[in-house]
Order: sequence, then C-alpha cells, then structure tokens
Amino acid sequence: MDLLIEGLQEAISLLITFDPRVINIILTSLQVTGTALFFAALIGIPLGAFLGLSDFPGKSIIEAVLYTGMGFPPVAIGLLVFITFSSAGPFGFLNWLFTTRAMIIAQIIISFPLVAGFTMTAVNSVDSNLLLQLKALGATKRQVVLAILKESRLGVLVSVIAGFGAIISEVGAVMMVGGNIERSTRVLTTAIVLETRKGNFGLAISFGIILLTITFVVNFCMSILPGRGGRND
Repeated sequence: MDLLIEGLQEAISLLITFDPRVINIILTSLQVTGTALFFAALIGIPLGAFLGLSDFPGKSIIEAVLYTGMGFPPVAIGLLVFITFSSAGPFGFLNWLFTTRAMIIAQIIISFPLVAGFTMTAVNSVDSNLLLQLKALGATKRQVVLAILKESRLGVLVSVIAGFGAIISEVGAVMMVGGNIERSTRVLTTAIVLETRKGNFGLAISFGIILLTITFVVNFCMSILPGRGGRND
C-alpha cells in the first residue's frame, strides 16, 4: 500500500512540475498510439463495413485471417516488423528500425484486425430489413454504407476502443522495434518495464497511474460521443 501511495504522490508531482522527461514520454505515447489508431480505423472501418455488407468467394478466408489477427501475439508482430525493417530486411533501406515509425507500423498491425473485425460484426448485426428499405428507396452504395455505419455506430465505436486498448497498453512489440530510447522512442509501457527492472517501483507505479488515467480519459471521451448523438436522433 505504501508503494501505491508513493507512486500516486510521485505521479502528481511529476505532472504538476511538468517534468520534461515525463512529458516527453507521455507525448510520444500519444503520438504513436494516436497515429496508429487513426490509420487502423481509416483502413479497418471501411474494410469491416465492406465485409459485413458483401458476400463473395473467399470471404470466409479473409474473415479467418482477421479473427486470427485479433489474437495474434503482439511480440510476434514486433518480431515481424523488426525483421522487415532490419538491415537484412526488405525495407531496411528506410532506416525506420528503432524509430517511432516502426512502432506505429507495429501498432497498426496489432489494432487493425480488431477494428475491422468488430466493425464487421457490428454491421452484420444491423437489421436486414433496413438494407432492403434503403435499396427500395433507391439509395446509392455510398448512402447505404453510411446509413448502416450510422445504425451500427456503437459497435464501430467499440471496435475503435478495442483497437486503442490493445495498443496503448502494448509493450513487447514497441520495445522490440523502438528500442526504448530515452527522449526518442520511450513510451509509458516501456518506461514502466525499465523503472521496474531498475527497482524504482515508485516511479514505475507513477507511470502506471498516468497510463491508466490517460486510458480512462480517452475511453470516457469516446464513449459519450454516441450517447449525445443518440439523444439528438
């Protein structure tokens, strides 16, 4: 209990004093996770909607790949990205290894299947009569997709939240491809691991409290969006 109290006190102190090292870690975490989630949603939501509304040969294979990706070990994804961007890999010439770019790529791969898979499930759960009504009214494909996404917006939001939760708390892949370099690629999760190994449990707990606080605030802000939209309907 004393360690938790110490960690809470240290977390408050670090934030109040705007400790440059801590602020850099927080900003790097938000930059990497925010960018990865943006691209995962940009690709995953349309793909999930397409799979939910379409039926074509090979669809079951794509679904199986998505479901497999949803449970794929992040550290294995980190290894894949590491090999890809290493000097011996096909994209080694980019020199992205041990940079935030490699970390973003890894987190996109981790979160993308979750966003696409949950979006597909949400679209599939929409009443089929709505689709028939839209087609009967002469709606274009774009209008149909937008209407279905609006109807399933809660499920789509869950997909984004799931993707965010998977990557904001991820440590293995980002440490492997980012290297946990101070003031460069160090994020909250890797900082927790480092400080724990060094025996700085108070500092590690303070980073953990900051991480939990950020996660709660972001999830809370995202969760109230559809509620407001629903009241206006």
